Parts: sequence; structure tokens; C-alpha cells
Amino acid sequence: MDFSYASSFSLIFLAFCFSSLSTTATARGGERSSDFSGYLDHNLAYSTRKLSEDKQSATGVDVARGYMTNVELEKAVEQFGRRCSHISRFYSIGKSVEGVPLWVMEISDKPGQQEAEPAFKFIGNVHGDEPVGRELLLLLANWLCDNYMKNPLATLIIKNVHLHILPTMNPDGFSLRRRGNANDVDLNRDFPDQFFPLNDDLDSRQPETKAIMSWLKERRFTGSASLHGGALVANYPWDGSQDKRKQYYACPDDKAFRYMASVYSRSHFNMSLSKEFDGGITNGAFWYPIYGGMQDWNYIHAGCFELTLEISDVKWPNADELPVLWEFNRMSMLNLVASFVKTGIHGKTFSSDNGQPLPASITIKGINYTVKADGSFGDYHRMLAPGESYEVMVTMPGYQSKSTHILLEDEAMSVDFVLDPEDDLQMHLQPRSSCNDNHKLELLKIFGKIHLEIPLVAAFILAFLCFLLKRKPIVNLLKNRQLAGQKRPAAV
Repeated sequence: MDFSYASSFSLIFLAFCFSSLSTTATARGGERSSDFSGYLDHNLAYSTRKLSEDKQSATGVDVARGYMTNVELEKAVEQFGRRCSHISRFYSIGKSVEGVPLWVMEISDKPGQQEAEPAFKFIGNVHGDEPVGRELLLLLANWLCDNYMKNPLATLIIKNVHLHILPTMNPDGFSLRRRGNANDVDLNRDFPDQFFPLNDDLDSRQPETKAIMSWLKERRFTGSASLHGGALVANYPWDGSQDKRKQYYACPDDKAFRYMASVYSRSHFNMSLSKEFDGGITNGAFWYPIYGGMQDWNYIHAGCFELTLEISDVKWPNADELPVLWEFNRMSMLNLVASFVKTGIHGKTFSSDNGQPLPASITIKGINYTVKADGSFGDYHRMLAPGESYEVMVTMPGYQSKSTHILLEDEAMSVDFVLDPEDDLQMHLQPRSSCNDNHKLELLKIFGKIHLEIPLVAAFILAFLCFLLKRKPIVNLLKNRQLAGQKRPAAV
């Protein structure tokens, strides 16, 4: 929905008024002790955050007034699917502990079809007591539908991206008004961890976690973001550190993640003005370490660049503030998705002998991370920070590797690769051995005859010369020529 400047001012004023009634908030599993002084107040002071589950989640019935129930959310997804069937479809990736379907809306000009395009996903309501994301994601889906072929940004996204939206990952936690799911487990601590042997047992993981992991095995996502509440910042990997200390712990694609986080923060109404977080972004481990988080798992195991977005200082704000929160975050969500089309490198990998697409591996010199091209179309989509020079290298078993240097400016760059089979290289490097044994024998016979004939010819020539030299006219002729030659001046 679009608001006039006057309406936007009124909404901001309402947000300021309602903020004074808000409760304290927690973010990413920590606790905040300072009073919330309004959505427009940038002087936010936070206490040291803890890693244990928040025990002071909002309770009572009134807190959910104005928010969609799980049943209403399911109906809203179905209604969206019917109304916008020309650019969408909806499907379930599994069920919660209590059997609530986890519905996903796919938005594209060719929903359900595989294309050589990047895929992006939004996930809301990871924590049950952070419901703003589920509401904003429904608004986002409907805004895209309403503005397709009218708004350039909406049209760009729908035509060039397959956008998947999961409004709620934790419907049971939402119903219970608490952080964890029905088993009282924090889903953002339930994924396998890179530093410590957490959640390695598949049977011990929660059904919601299993659903996400299976989803990413079936579909190849280029980018992702999960929506949280309790702070106002764009968080990027790594979320933890090797020694558990609070410190900046950069992942291989630190520059790209900082760029992604800045796209969201700068597009937000006031996130980039944060006094606590420089530019409104933060490295997770530098903020406070967590382990078993979804964002790191996406990057390591699924080739998906994911951010954790804290989009509201209050975890469960009054529903009357949702229009303001939507307006504050709308351009951020749109620009983040569009950035996976507008920047980075995109291309295809083919075989030179038959033109078939190849599922090759794309790496960047100096960045210890690999992106795989799709096997069906050979397409790859690699997020990189603009304004840098990169050496792009492509490898594929059975093929010769290739590399090229690029200068990535503000716009996306298309870089295709045609790989030659290794057999072609061996044929060029090795002596020609295409002749069979019979040809080799014929050559040997020919050269053998030549070697035998040469002495006979030489002997015949020598005998003929001796015969000529014995004749006087020939001898006199030779003497005259020698004398004539001595008359020429010699070079000194």
C-alpha cells in the first residue's frame, strides 16, 4: 500500500505515541534492560545479552489483538494464491510440532517453473514472540501483486527472481506467545553448527528445522533473510566464533555480506542512523555469539547468502503500529531482493564439445567459498560487493579450468564460460598418436627404403664426377674459371 506524505507523518506520530506503551524487548536470544523510548529515538542502550531463552516473553491475550491467527494467516495465503494466481502459487514445506502447515508463497512471472534466475526467500516468525515479520511478509506479497507491471521495482523482481515467502516458521510458538516452538526449543539454535557438535543428530532436530533443511536441499536459493524483532539492525555472518568470545568474526564473503546488510539498512527509514550499530549493520559474533543459528547454516551448507534482520525494537508491538513498520521496511525488503539481480556476477557454464550446460564450480581468488552452477541450465548467480576487481575461476571434473579478471562496478555483470574437455588438452600436448600400428609400419618401411637407397645414389654420383674430371677440356675449363675469379678485388 502507498501512503501520502501527510498519512506517513500521521503514522510516524502514532508510532511515537504507541512506543511509550511498549514493553522491553529481546533480540536474537538476549535481553534488553533499557526502556524503549520510541521508534524514532536512535539513542538505544542495550545491556549485555544472554544466550539462554528469554523467559519474559509477552503473555496474555491482548498482545495478539490485531494480528492474524494461524488460521487467518492460512486463509490469507490461500486468498493471495487465488487473487494473484498469474504470478504466484503456494505450497507447504512441512508441518510444525502441532501439525500446522508451513505455507510458502512463490512469486514469479513463471511460478513453479525452473528458470535460469536467482531465487530468494524470506522467513518470518522464527521466534514465536516476534510476529511482525509474518504480517509484513503478507503485505509484501500483496504489494508485489498489486504493483506488477505498474511499478518498475515490483516488475523487475517478479520477472527476474523467484521469490519464496514463508510468513511463519514457528506457528506453534506464536499461538503460545513464547519464543520457542511447542517443544520449547529455540529454532534459531537448532541447526548444525560449524564450531561445535550441536544438533548433529537428525532425529533430535525439530520438525520445523527439518522442514527448512529439506526445503533447501530441494531448491537452490541464492539469497535469503529471516525477520526478527527486539532490535533494529541488519545482522550478517558469522554468528559465532571458534573460542566463543564476543568478537568480529568474518566469514569468507564478509564484503558481500556487509554490502547486503547496508542495502537493507540504507533503504530503511532510520536503521542506518543507529547510534549502537555503525551504519545499522553488525557482525553477529561481534554483537553477541550464538550457535546452531540458521543464517550460518544457510551459507555453509546451502550456498545461500542469508541475513538476520531485526526489524522492530519491540518484539510484539501493538498491531496499530504495523502500517508504520511496513512503510519503514518496505523499500528495504524490495531493494534487498532486487540487489541479487542488480549486482554481482551472473552467467552460464557450457561444454565446448556439445554445448550442454555444466554444473561447474565458481570460485573467486582470495575468497574461500564455492558457488555451484545449476545442472539444468548451467546458470550461476554470485553475490559480490561492487567496486572491486575479482578473478573468477571455473572448474569442472573432466574439463579444463578457466579464469578471467573482472572489474565489478555498480551494475551486475554477465560472465559466461565455455569449458573444453580435458581430452582436447591431452591431444594438443602429446605427440600425435592417432595413427594405428599399420600406419607406423608403413612409415618405417618407407624410411627404411630411403636409408638403403641413399648410399647407392651417392656412389653413382661420385663415379660420374670422377669420369668427368679425367677429361682435359673439363680440366682446362675449370682452370680458366679459377683464374678469372682471382681478378675480382677482395674485400679488405
